[in-house]
Amino acid sequence: MARVAIVGSGFIGRAWAISFARAGHDVRMWDQSPVAAGGARDYIEGVLGDLASNDLLRGQSAHAVLERIVVVGDMDAALAGAVHIQENTPENLEVKREVFSRIDSLSDPQAVIASSTSALLPSRFTDHLPGRHRCLVVHPINPPYLIPAAEVVPAPWTSSETLERTRAFLIDAGHAPLVMKRELDGFIMNRLQGALLEEAFRLVADGYASVEDVDIGIRDGLALRWSFMGPFETIDLNAPGGVRDYAERYQGIYSNIFPQMLRRVDWAGEVMETVEAERSRRLPREKLGDRQVWRDRRLMALAAHKKKSDQEFGQ
Repeated sequence: MARVAIVGSGFIGRAWAISFARAGHDVRMWDQSPVAAGGARDYIEGVLGDLASNDLLRGQSAHAVLERIVVVGDMDAALAGAVHIQENTPENLEVKREVFSRIDSLSDPQAVIASSTSALLPSRFTDHLPGRHRCLVVHPINPPYLIPAAEVVPAPWTSSETLERTRAFLIDAGHAPLVMKRELDGFIMNRLQGALLEEAFRLVADGYASVEDVDIGIRDGLALRWSFMGPFETIDLNAPGGVRDYAERYQGIYSNIFPQMLRRVDWAGEVMETVEAERSRRLPREKLGDRQVWRDRRLMALAAHKKKSDQEFGQ
């Protein structure tokens, strides 16, 4: 297996460390704050037990996976021998440019350098690098050890070899890469999620639905199908003649709705009073942390179920 470097050990960095170590890779984790890096390893140790109990460690023990994750004291030690480098520093353009400059100068020239950024285009922080052809974005949905989708976003100068190596590396680690043909603000997943959130806020702001009604519509409606198929497969199966038949039957409904969807509601404006009040009644703010643990355990159970269902019914 390969050596992987994790630069930055916040929520995303530590989650990537779990994912890559579970795949059998030798992970070296570095953070400019030694306290943060040490705390990340403690956090990982706590998560691995739950993953093991749900059979989500590829048949390995939690101890075996944890042993592959080593916290190191300087960036040089983390980068030494790494074939894949995953950067997880704050969403700040100048920070990214500085960190990528250091990584490019210190790492093996053949190593792939990937950023976990969820908002910054790779062209904006790699244009100045001698090794810019090996740089790209690999953006996960957190936590990547439970949600396999990961966006692979090239800069204009990212080589096809880098894209292919990254795609294969992710698949081998159990991920489902979305390989974009070119960079775009929001990538794929945030654009899809953003379209849904825009309509959710509009429905509440205009008094058509409560916050909970919108959540029910997704949680107990659309998401049940979307947990194992995407929107194109959904409509392909929802008309007798497939996707073209669906478009011919139902496009008129959506073309009528679309003009009504072209007005933005300020998420942090007046509607937030309603959204926050309704959410706080259902979940007091002091219990957010407990509910986040509940969410992750539900995701573990869902991942275990999907794994079993894939084996039984096929993908």
